[in-house]
Amino acid sequence: MELQELTITFVGLTFLLYMGIAYVTRAKSSAEFYVAGGGIGPVGNGMATAADWMSAASFISMAGLISFYGYGGSVFLLGWTGGFVLLATMLAPYLRKHGTHTVPQFIGDRYLSQKARLIGVACLIIASITYIIGQMKGVGVAFSRFLEVDYNTGLTIGIAIVTFYAVIGGMKGITYTQMAQYVVMIFAYTIPAIFISLELTGNPIPQLGLGGTFTGTETFLLDKLDQLQVELGFAAYTTQERLSGFNMFVYTVSLMIGTAGLPHVIMRFFTVKTVKGARASAGWALVFISILYTTAPALAAMAKLNLMNTIENPTNVAVPNYKDISDNLIYDERPVWFKKWEDTGLLKFEDKNGDGRIQYSADKTKSEMVKIDRDIMVLANPEIAQLPNWVIALVAAGGLAAALSTAAGLLLAISASISKDLFKEILRPDMTDKQELQTGRIAMLGAVAVGGYFGFFPPDFAAGTVALAFGLAASSIFPALMMGIFSKKIGSTAAIAGMLSGMGITLLYVFQHKGIMFIKSTAFLGDMDPNWFLGIEPNAFGAITKKKKKKKKKKL
Repeated sequence: MELQELTITFVGLTFLLYMGIAYVTRAKSSAEFYVAGGGIGPVGNGMATAADWMSAASFISMAGLISFYGYGGSVFLLGWTGGFVLLATMLAPYLRKHGTHTVPQFIGDRYLSQKARLIGVACLIIASITYIIGQMKGVGVAFSRFLEVDYNTGLTIGIAIVTFYAVIGGMKGITYTQMAQYVVMIFAYTIPAIFISLELTGNPIPQLGLGGTFTGTETFLLDKLDQLQVELGFAAYTTQERLSGFNMFVYTVSLMIGTAGLPHVIMRFFTVKTVKGARASAGWALVFISILYTTAPALAAMAKLNLMNTIENPTNVAVPNYKDISDNLIYDERPVWFKKWEDTGLLKFEDKNGDGRIQYSADKTKSEMVKIDRDIMVLANPEIAQLPNWVIALVAAGGLAAALSTAAGLLLAISASISKDLFKEILRPDMTDKQELQTGRIAMLGAVAVGGYFGFFPPDFAAGTVALAFGLAASSIFPALMMGIFSKKIGSTAAIAGMLSGMGITLLYVFQHKGIMFIKSTAFLGDMDPNWFLGIEPNAFGAITKKKKKKKKKKL
C-alpha cells in the first residue's frame, strides 16, 4: 500500500476511535464536563495526564530543537520533566484536597477575592491561548505533509476533529480519548527510534544506542556527530550552549515553574477521587512521560546525523566524509521525502554556487539549505532513514494525537474558567447546571476560533511559542498557587499585584523583542541589544518576575 493511502488509513481510524470514545463517554453534567465526575482511576488518569502533557511541542518540536541546539536543547528536557515533578509533589495534592474544579476558583477561594479570581481567569486564558498556537501549528504541519494537502486545509480538518470530541465529551470524554491517544503517540514515537537505533548502532534500545558505537566500528555516535558539526562550522553537538550557561539555567527554571502552573495539566488531578489518588496518578504520569522523554535525545541525535548524511554524503551512511564536496547530494537526484517537504514550504534549497549540488553549512552565505524547519525533524526522520511506509504513517498519526490531546485539554481549561469562574461565580450565580454546561461548550467554541486564527497565522515554530506560554504561566499563575498554599501572610492585594506585574513585565520583554502580538514590525528594542537583561532571552524571562512579600512593621 502506498504511503499516502496508509497514512489516510491510520489517521482516519484513529480519528474515528477518538470521536467514538468521546461520544460514548460524553459529559452529561457540569461536574463531568469539568472534572469527569471525579471518578477516574490513578493509572488511567496518569496515562491521560501524560497525553495531555506530551503536546505537539514534545512529540514534534522537542527532538527538532535538540537536533539543532544539541546540549543547549536540554533545557526543554530538564525544564519540562523537572516541572512535572514540582507539580506532582508541591501543587497537585493540595489543590485536589481543596476540591476545586479550576485554577481561578482556587485563587478566588484562597484569597477571598473575586478580583483575584478574574485576574486568574485572564492569566489562564492568555497562557493557554499562547500554548494552543503551538498545537495548531503541529496539526497543520503533520496534515500538510502526510495527507498532501496545504497547511490551511490540514489545520481546518484538525480543528474540526478536536472541536467535536472536546465540545461533546468535556473532561470525561477527553480523559478517555487521551488514554487512547497516549497509546498511539508512544508507539509512534518509540518504534521509529528503535528501528533507527538498530540500523545505526545495532542496539534496539535508543537510550543505549545514543551512547553506543556505529555498527561494525569503534566510533561512538556522539563523537562522530560532534566531528561532523564542527567540520560544517557548527558548534560541537554535545557542548554547545543556548546563548550562555546562565541563560540555560534561567530557561530551565522558567520551564519548570511554568510547567507547574499550566492549568490544563493541574485540572487533570481534580478528576481522581482522593488526594492519595492524585499522588498516585502523578507517579504513573511520570512513568508514562519518561518513556518519550528519555527517547527524545536519541531520536534527535540520530535524526541530525541522518539529515547531514543524506545531504552531504548519500553514498556512505555510517561514517560519512565531508571533506569531498563531490560527494554532496545532487539536487535533481534528491529523495522523494525531500521533494515532499519542499512542497510544504518547510524545507527550502537555493543553489547559490550553481553546481547543482546541495551544500549545508553554518555559514549562511554559503549554506544552500536556506530553510530547515525544526518541527519537521521527527516527522521526516523515518523517511530519511528509509523505514517502512507503515512506520511513517504511524508517526503521522502520533504527531496528530499529540497535538489534538493537548489542544483539547487547553480548550477545556479555558471554557471551564469562563463558564464557571466568570459566568457561574460572578455574572450569573443563578445559572442551572444545564445552562452552565451549555455556556462551557459555547466558551470552548470561542476558544477554538481564537486558537484557530493564530494557527493560521502562527507567530513562531511550535516549541518556541509553547515556551513563551510556560514563561507566562511561570510569572503569574505559579506564584499565586505556591504562595496561596504555603504562605498564610499573602493577601488578595499582593496576589493581584503579583499576577499583573508578572504577566505584564514578561509580555513587555517579549513584545520588545518580537513585536506586539508577535508582529515583528512593532518590536521596540531601539538601540538596546537583544537579550539585554543579563543575556536572558524572552522565552526564559518568566522565571525573573516574581512576587515580593511586604515586610510588616513591628509595633514599638
